[in-house]
Amino acid sequence: MYFFLAILSISDTCYTVTIIPRMLSDLLNPYHTIAFRDCVVQIFFYLTFGINNCFLLMVMGYDCYVAICNPLRYSVIMGKKSCVHLAAGSLEIGIGMAIVQVTSVFSLPFCDGFVIPHFFCDVRPLLKLACTDTTINEIINLVVSVCVLILPMGVVFISYIVIISTILKIASAEGRKKAFATCASHLTVVVIHYGCTAIIYLKPKSQSLLGQDRLISVTYTLITPLLNPLVYSLRNKEVKDALRRAIWQKPLTS
Repeated sequence: MYFFLAILSISDTCYTVTIIPRMLSDLLNPYHTIAFRDCVVQIFFYLTFGINNCFLLMVMGYDCYVAICNPLRYSVIMGKKSCVHLAAGSLEIGIGMAIVQVTSVFSLPFCDGFVIPHFFCDVRPLLKLACTDTTINEIINLVVSVCVLILPMGVVFISYIVIISTILKIASAEGRKKAFATCASHLTVVVIHYGCTAIIYLKPKSQSLLGQDRLISVTYTLITPLLNPLVYSLRNKEVKDALRRAIWQKPLTS
């Protein structure tokens, strides 16, 4: 669990770094512009780490499933080599999907002097600025979104159905409480991350409102990565115990 949390924190950091510095700079300059090359780089890394996060959360759901449903085989199934392969596979999928999306979007002709109606380069706002029909690109975006969101959400959903049915079979109330506590943090992050992202990328184009989309984008690009460390820390007994010791057991100085 801690290995995947470390990878998720690194991915979240890279994810926000691609957006926040540029966004803060733009807020200070009312006539800000972004070069075509910079837009390509931003959207590539944003998609790479965003998709990586989706699959990391799926892997962490599988990790919870193995820990609760197959505890005696956990160290065999989730060995160091398996964890590295799962984390590397999530990143590879992110890079591959990002390349597909970037190639699809930036192969389109754009009108001169266009203004991106967003605070960062994203797929849907850029498609609206194309000077040609974008039906094929919309289909590609939908297929990628389904692969990145629906499939991982399905795996997590099935994992938690099995997890909950297993927890309910535990005889002791303390055991059930401990098992639920193991998954509560992950489930909280999953609902926020997948929920906000699905609203943006899976709803019909006709129902897309720029103001609403920007507000939801702030949630999953800025607020969710900020909440992740808090959620996992405050709901983790070991972290809370370590924090309590650090605060209350400091050596006295004369």
